[in-house]
Amino acid sequence: MAGKNRPARLSAPAILLPFAPFAAALGVRLACLSHVHCMSLVTLANLTFGHGTRLLLDGVSGSIHEGERIGLVGRNGCGKSTLFKLIAGTIKPDDGEVQIARTVRIGYLEQDPRLPPDKTLRGAAAEAFATIDQLKQELEGVYERMGTAEPDELEKLMGRQVALDGAIEAAGGYAVDHKIDAALHGLGFTDNDFDLPVTALSGGQKARLGLARLLLSSPDLLLLDEPTNHLDIVGRRWLEDFLADEFSGSVVLISHDRWLLDRVVNRIIEIDRGVLHEYPGNYAAFRAQRVERMLAVERQHGKQQDKIRQEQAFIDRYKAGQRAKQARGRETRLERFKEGSLVEKHAELGVMNLDLPEPPPMGDFAFVADNISKSFGDRICFKNLSLSARPGDRIGIIGPNGAGKTTLVRTLLGDLEPDPGSGEIKRSPRLSMGWFRQSHDHIDKKQVAWEFLQSTIRSLEGSPRASEQEARNLAGAFLFTGEEQDKAVGDLSGGERGRLVLASLIASAKNMLILDEPTNHLDIPSAERLEEALQKFGGVDKTRVGGRGGLGGVLLLISHDRALLDDVCEKLVILDGDGNTRVFEGTYREWELKEKAERAAAAARSKKPTAKVSPVKPFPPKPSPANSANSAVAGSRTPNNPRATAVTPNTAKTKNRFSNLPLEKLESRIADIGREFARIDIDLSNPRTASDATKTKKLLATRGELQKEQSELEEEWLRKSG
Repeated sequence: MAGKNRPARLSAPAILLPFAPFAAALGVRLACLSHVHCMSLVTLANLTFGHGTRLLLDGVSGSIHEGERIGLVGRNGCGKSTLFKLIAGTIKPDDGEVQIARTVRIGYLEQDPRLPPDKTLRGAAAEAFATIDQLKQELEGVYERMGTAEPDELEKLMGRQVALDGAIEAAGGYAVDHKIDAALHGLGFTDNDFDLPVTALSGGQKARLGLARLLLSSPDLLLLDEPTNHLDIVGRRWLEDFLADEFSGSVVLISHDRWLLDRVVNRIIEIDRGVLHEYPGNYAAFRAQRVERMLAVERQHGKQQDKIRQEQAFIDRYKAGQRAKQARGRETRLERFKEGSLVEKHAELGVMNLDLPEPPPMGDFAFVADNISKSFGDRICFKNLSLSARPGDRIGIIGPNGAGKTTLVRTLLGDLEPDPGSGEIKRSPRLSMGWFRQSHDHIDKKQVAWEFLQSTIRSLEGSPRASEQEARNLAGAFLFTGEEQDKAVGDLSGGERGRLVLASLIASAKNMLILDEPTNHLDIPSAERLEEALQKFGGVDKTRVGGRGGLGGVLLLISHDRALLDDVCEKLVILDGDGNTRVFEGTYREWELKEKAERAAAAARSKKPTAKVSPVKPFPPKPSPANSANSAVAGSRTPNNPRATAVTPNTAKTKNRFSNLPLEKLESRIADIGREFARIDIDLSNPRTASDATKTKKLLATRGELQKEQSELEEEWLRKSG
């Protein structure tokens, strides 16, 4: 419960008022939080919930309104899933109330969905439309009664028929079979999976089936708790499209997928130490606004520390003299102040300025694979693949679940042999490898966190063993507080343990890192800190303009995290799950653009409609609806947008200012813009920049011009390449 000395909680608009100039620089309207014309679906009133002595939610209040798309963020263990369970009614609050509007249907994606054991996969998905079946049965009964009804009754039956037809249409109509198939295909199931019994499904398949059932049921409010956990990149794209373009209800989304948050949500709610903080816009806007709030907290913290030092100096000076009684009274008040009003700084406020050891040289290459293949019986993982890795390379490996990504890495590094007669692999004899796997059973669970780091990292001072201070500096850079640094490894959560192992690998001076899904159990701040570290890994600092390329270590990254792939990797190996592979020189965003163009060209050649794919947009993928609520339909002519033209199927054929550029120059300029985006995003994430509204506004204006230029370049590239 809130003590009497705790600072008063402010409403969302009041919290954001000090940041109005900064929000204005971002093009964000604070009025979007008022929800004047939206019906409230859920209202939280002074909600309190805790476990033992730990308070997760401390008297929080707020509302979820009709049509809203909200991202719920916060550190692991802060209470996000708990808040979902309170809204869904699976647990009860210690105090306060959850008010849900009448007739509102809530769909809650649990981590372990309950599925009918006697159904097939498709049959279980079809249960989402059980209401339609009931309506159809009632409609058939109405038709039967019409045959023998008297005129007065017939009129009532005809009215009921119209109502039932409308209800069936609103619930999905007669196209439910298509919707079921589309959802299951979008989430990674094949036609061969449809007849599998539910009892034979893996844990990941059950999670995806639970998500499909929930999406098909079309509730008024969707509560999605980490919906991408078992989705590959194609599944994530489909989910983004569904939530952004097809689902008409409200959504509250817990996710570590930053691209999903940027594409779907228009409001962010952060849970921080039991309190809710609201931010208008998508995740990218939240990052910038949050830095400003954290800087304000840091300034307040500094003033409080000055006050504490002054009070302590008075107490120390007079506690044994004639003013001892006064000193004791001030000491009591000081202790109350520390307990009730002292604010804490955030560990992730500062950028990562930690120096990392340079790895030993490996020679001209880490490995060179020539025309290799690998299969297990009839299952082909990859065939005829040629790939090389040289110092400084960052290679992302992507593909569907089960495509053989880990098998590829194990083959490249010698854990597995390629198929006989398929080719050969040459490896540098000076390779020193660090491998992040999903299991961390090799760690001594009794060892203290900082001591584990001390025993695994290399000292920057040249001594054979890192100092305690170096180990603690590294732990702090990876967001471990002083108290957490002194915990036994066995007492850390799974995500904390993974973060500790990643820190040890990156600072262990290995010249090759292999990271297999490193962000699976990391919260977003930890994933962002990992990105910063990987950009500095091996003596190659990508955060600096003109960072040292061609030197340092090699990174092999297996991941479905598109933000991580795009920010870190400059080469991709793409597996399609059928044994085919491609090597692409470029970033993940550039690969999406190329893939989109190839699909469009293939569809044009076959004169068939193009399958819908996720649009490729600069990070953040698109402005939030909150920023464009007063705009007309995107792309249409308006008085404020006289140059815009309606988007039509012939857009790609329209000439623009880049029509005379050859294909190679278009590709070069698109790549340059991608690098400029990266530099701007790095500047925007710097606290010094975030505190300068003029500089921030200038950077965002530049980013907008680049975005416009990129869009025109992409259109011309699609026209020429098609």
